[in-house]
Amino acid sequence: MLGAGLHVAGWFPRFAYIEKAGAVIWRQLEPKAFRLIPIETLPKAFIFGMVWGWLPCGLVYTALAVAATSGDVFRSTLTMLAFGLGTMPAVMSIGVMTSLMVKVSSHGSFRQIAGCTLIFLALMGMAPNINPLVQHPMPHVSP
Repeated sequence: MLGAGLHVAGWFPRFAYIEKAGAVIWRQLEPKAFRLIPIETLPKAFIFGMVWGWLPCGLVYTALAVAATSGDVFRSTLTMLAFGLGTMPAVMSIGVMTSLMVKVSSHGSFRQIAGCTLIFLALMGMAPNINPLVQHPMPHVSP
Protein backbone atom coordinates (compact mmCIF):
# COMPACT_ATOMS: atom_id res chain seq x y z
CA MET A 1 0.00 0.00 0.00
CA LEU A 2 2.92 2.30 0.72
CA GLY A 3 4.33 1.67 -2.76
CA ALA A 4 0.92 2.25 -4.33
CA GLY A 5 0.59 5.54 -2.45
CA LEU A 6 4.02 6.69 -3.64
CA HIS A 7 3.09 5.70 -7.21
CA VAL A 8 -0.32 7.43 -7.17
CA ALA A 9 1.27 10.62 -5.80
CA GLY A 10 3.81 10.50 -8.63
CA TRP A 11 6.83 10.13 -6.33
CA PHE A 12 7.81 6.58 -7.29
CA PRO A 13 7.22 6.01 -11.01
CA ARG A 14 8.95 2.59 -11.05
CA PHE A 15 5.60 0.88 -10.47
CA ALA A 16 4.62 2.03 -13.96
CA TYR A 17 6.78 -0.80 -15.34
CA ILE A 18 4.58 -3.35 -13.58
CA GLU A 19 1.47 -1.77 -15.08
CA LYS A 20 3.05 -1.77 -18.54
CA ALA A 21 3.64 -5.52 -18.25
CA GLY A 22 -0.04 -6.03 -17.47
CA ALA A 23 -0.99 -3.78 -20.38
CA VAL A 24 0.34 -6.40 -22.80
CA ILE A 25 -2.24 -8.91 -21.53
CA TRP A 26 -4.95 -6.24 -21.41
CA ARG A 27 -4.47 -5.37 -25.10
CA GLN A 28 -5.42 -8.95 -25.94
CA LEU A 29 -8.44 -9.02 -23.62
CA GLU A 30 -9.86 -5.54 -24.19
CA PRO A 31 -11.55 -6.34 -27.54
CA LYS A 32 -13.18 -9.39 -25.95
CA ALA A 33 -14.48 -7.24 -23.10
CA PHE A 34 -16.08 -4.74 -25.47
CA ARG A 35 -17.93 -7.55 -27.25
CA LEU A 36 -19.77 -8.21 -23.96
CA ILE A 37 -21.23 -4.69 -23.87
CA PRO A 38 -24.12 -4.01 -23.37
CA ILE A 39 -24.32 -6.25 -20.32
CA GLU A 40 -27.87 -7.59 -20.09
CA THR A 41 -27.54 -10.77 -18.04
CA LEU A 42 -25.83 -11.86 -14.83
CA PRO A 43 -23.61 -14.44 -16.58
CA LYS A 44 -22.48 -11.77 -19.03
CA ALA A 45 -21.78 -9.40 -16.12
CA PHE A 46 -19.77 -12.10 -14.36
CA ILE A 47 -17.65 -12.78 -17.46
CA PHE A 48 -17.14 -9.04 -18.01
CA GLY A 49 -16.00 -8.73 -14.38
CA MET A 50 -13.54 -11.59 -14.86
CA VAL A 51 -12.08 -9.89 -17.95
CA TRP A 52 -12.09 -6.51 -16.19
CA GLY A 53 -9.92 -8.04 -13.48
CA TRP A 54 -7.04 -8.16 -15.97
CA LEU A 55 -7.07 -4.38 -16.40
CA PRO A 56 -3.55 -3.12 -15.60
CA CYS A 57 -3.70 -1.58 -12.14
CA GLY A 58 -0.97 -1.17 -9.56
CA LEU A 59 -3.45 -1.50 -6.70
CA VAL A 60 -4.68 -4.85 -8.02
CA TYR A 61 -1.11 -6.06 -8.43
CA THR A 62 -0.35 -4.99 -4.85
CA ALA A 63 -3.39 -6.90 -3.55
CA LEU A 64 -2.35 -9.93 -5.59
CA ALA A 65 1.14 -9.78 -4.11
CA VAL A 66 -0.29 -9.66 -0.58
CA ALA A 67 -2.63 -12.55 -1.37
CA ALA A 68 0.15 -14.60 -2.95
CA THR A 69 2.36 -14.24 0.10
CA SER A 70 -0.31 -15.06 2.66
CA GLY A 71 0.75 -18.71 2.67
CA ASP A 72 -2.76 -20.09 2.66
CA VAL A 73 -5.34 -20.49 -0.12
CA PHE A 74 -8.19 -19.49 2.21
CA ARG A 75 -6.40 -16.31 3.36
CA SER A 76 -5.46 -15.49 -0.23
CA THR A 77 -9.08 -15.84 -1.26
CA LEU A 78 -10.26 -13.68 1.63
CA THR A 79 -7.64 -11.05 0.79
CA MET A 80 -8.81 -10.75 -2.80
CA LEU A 81 -12.47 -10.85 -1.76
CA ALA A 82 -11.88 -8.04 0.73
CA PHE A 83 -10.00 -6.07 -1.91
CA GLY A 84 -12.84 -6.57 -4.39
CA LEU A 85 -15.52 -5.58 -1.91
CA GLY A 86 -13.45 -2.64 -0.71
CA THR A 87 -12.93 -1.27 -4.20
CA MET A 88 -16.46 -1.96 -5.44
CA PRO A 89 -17.93 1.34 -4.15
CA ALA A 90 -15.14 3.30 -5.83
CA VAL A 91 -15.51 1.44 -9.11
CA MET A 92 -19.28 1.88 -9.11
CA SER A 93 -19.03 5.58 -8.22
CA ILE A 94 -16.57 6.16 -11.04
CA GLY A 95 -19.17 4.83 -13.43
CA VAL A 96 -21.64 7.38 -12.11
CA MET A 97 -19.26 10.32 -11.76
CA THR A 98 -16.81 9.82 -14.63
CA SER A 99 -16.77 13.38 -15.93
CA LEU A 100 -16.23 14.85 -12.48
CA MET A 101 -13.50 12.31 -11.73
CA VAL A 102 -11.68 13.15 -14.99
CA LYS A 103 -11.63 16.84 -14.04
CA VAL A 104 -10.55 16.22 -10.44
CA SER A 105 -7.97 13.50 -11.14
CA SER A 106 -6.18 15.62 -13.71
CA HIS A 107 -5.02 17.99 -10.99
CA GLY A 108 -1.63 17.10 -9.54
CA SER A 109 -2.76 18.13 -6.07
CA PHE A 110 -5.56 15.54 -6.13
CA ARG A 111 -3.11 12.79 -7.04
CA GLN A 112 -0.78 13.89 -4.26
CA ILE A 113 -3.60 13.98 -1.71
CA ALA A 114 -4.75 10.51 -2.79
CA GLY A 115 -1.17 9.24 -2.64
CA CYS A 116 -0.60 10.78 0.80
CA THR A 117 -3.82 9.16 2.02
CA LEU A 118 -2.60 5.74 0.88
CA ILE A 119 0.82 6.36 2.45
CA PHE A 120 -0.82 7.41 5.73
CA LEU A 121 -3.00 4.28 5.78
CA ALA A 122 0.03 2.10 5.05
CA LEU A 123 1.99 3.68 7.90
CA MET A 124 -0.94 3.19 10.26
CA GLY A 125 -1.02 -0.47 9.28
CA MET A 126 2.73 -0.87 9.78
CA ALA A 127 2.80 0.92 13.13
CA PRO A 128 -0.32 -0.06 15.06
CA ASN A 129 1.10 1.47 18.26
CA ILE A 130 0.66 4.97 16.86
CA ASN A 131 -2.63 4.25 15.13
CA PRO A 132 -5.37 6.16 16.98
CA LEU A 133 -8.00 3.72 15.70
CA VAL A 134 -6.43 0.66 17.33
CA GLN A 135 -7.60 -0.07 20.84
CA HIS A 136 -4.68 -0.93 23.08
CA PRO A 137 -5.37 -3.15 26.09
CA MET A 138 -4.95 -1.50 29.46
CA PRO A 139 -2.20 -3.05 31.58
CA HIS A 140 -3.54 -5.19 34.39
CA VAL A 141 -2.71 -3.78 37.78
CA SER A 142 -2.98 -6.05 40.80
CA PRO A 143 -4.80 -4.53 43.84
